[in-house]
Amino acid sequence: MSAPLTPSSYKLSRRQFLATAGALFLGAGLGIHPTPAAAFDPQRLRQSMQQAYGQAGLAVLEEWFSMLERLRGQDIQLQLREVNDFFNRRIRWVDDMVVWGQEDYWATPLEAMGNGRGDCEDYSIAKYITLKQLNVPGERLRMIYVRARIGRSQITQAHMVLGYYSTPSAEPLVLDNIVPSITPASQRTDLDPLFSFNSDGLWAGGSAESRADPLARLSRWRNVIDRMKTQGFI
Repeated sequence: MSAPLTPSSYKLSRRQFLATAGALFLGAGLGIHPTPAAAFDPQRLRQSMQQAYGQAGLAVLEEWFSMLERLRGQDIQLQLREVNDFFNRRIRWVDDMVVWGQEDYWATPLEAMGNGRGDCEDYSIAKYITLKQLNVPGERLRMIYVRARIGRSQITQAHMVLGYYSTPSAEPLVLDNIVPSITPASQRTDLDPLFSFNSDGLWAGGSAESRADPLARLSRWRNVIDRMKTQGFI
């Protein structure tokens, strides 16, 4: 049976996990430097989408804007459900090597929506950014790297989900692209959590507190942040 998705037990990335986990412990005690608050620029986002993905991408972006408008100020359960469904239905799972020609590429929400294809990191990042735009506090959201067991077998694969925590110590709800329904972590016995992060912190092992600055330790997350700034998210 899987360990519960508590705030203190998580994983990083495919090949980089061991090296990064070691760096986390070496970096314990580093100050956390939160990313700046989003300076959301819809017009720049439209221009970025039009240039990169044309009218088809722009149509999906307009659907996203409409969803944001409709969900602002609504109940958190409705927000979680609608955001989870939006990306699960509009992004088709395709391996990074096929989409980007790279083994492990983390796409921005604009890239994921424009392509209409992505993998688990892309779903999780898009849901995270969208919920933050709906004013869900960032400290309630964490992207969680897990080992996911496939069916009844003992075969596992690296996977990322988004966790929503009603309080810092609460059991999270899991937003996933594999299982469409949002469920409490204790019900996801197919997931073994090892590592989590958000814009402000990074958690690993048995630590109840962030161990490092995610921008300093996660180069792919830093690259996503940089691209989002260019595109108009931040």
